[in-house]
Amino acid sequence: MKAVLVRRLSSVDQELGDGVLVTDNEADFLGVDVDLVVEAAGHGAVQAHGVNVLQSGRDLIVVSVGAFCDQSLYEAVWAAAEKAQRRIIVPSAAVAGLDRIAAGAQGRLDSVTLTTRKPVAAWRGTFAEEVVNLDTLTEATEVFKGTAREASRTFPESVNVSAALSLAGVGLDETIVRVMVDPDLDRNTHQIEAVGQFGKVSIQVENTPSKKNPKTGYIVAMSVLKVIKGNASPLVIGI
Repeated sequence: MKAVLVRRLSSVDQELGDGVLVTDNEADFLGVDVDLVVEAAGHGAVQAHGVNVLQSGRDLIVVSVGAFCDQSLYEAVWAAAEKAQRRIIVPSAAVAGLDRIAAGAQGRLDSVTLTTRKPVAAWRGTFAEEVVNLDTLTEATEVFKGTAREASRTFPESVNVSAALSLAGVGLDETIVRVMVDPDLDRNTHQIEAVGQFGKVSIQVENTPSKKNPKTGYIVAMSVLKVIKGNASPLVIGI
């Protein structure tokens, strides 16, 4: 790691190692000689910096892929990557099977659905609090059902997986998402069902939530690390 771009210098530990630039200035950040940039700062960061990173000649790993529910942003980022001959990389992050869905999309895909279930703590500070009382909830409750585009807008920090799944498969407006609050869970759970010409696939993952941010899990960071290592490895698995 050579540089970190942050919103506010006062909010981060600037002791990240000798020679690592920590800055809130995009121009200074892009002035550092790197080939790959990782976004891990939310939809706003993709909106503010995605196009510029690609135009500067770097590949971009996008963790907050739900930002692409904004079609104009998606098209702008795509155009920037195409013109600069760079790549937008979407890691599997909290889900599994994106390679299978993307392969299935080479033929006919009839349906793709995602059911996300998380413990109560994961939904604090989100739209779910407008639907149910999280403090008194005693059983699993559905707080949202709709398209992946709607889900990404409604839960920008919690269901980025729906956008990643959509880009791999039938798109943001055809992928169906259900969101559940489950007081009996202690892990973030995602269930994918897909049917198409290839057959049928059902995938369930149960992720250990991050102690600092229960909306996400440790596997997200592990997935990004896998992509970074794969970028420089002679052997790449799961493409």
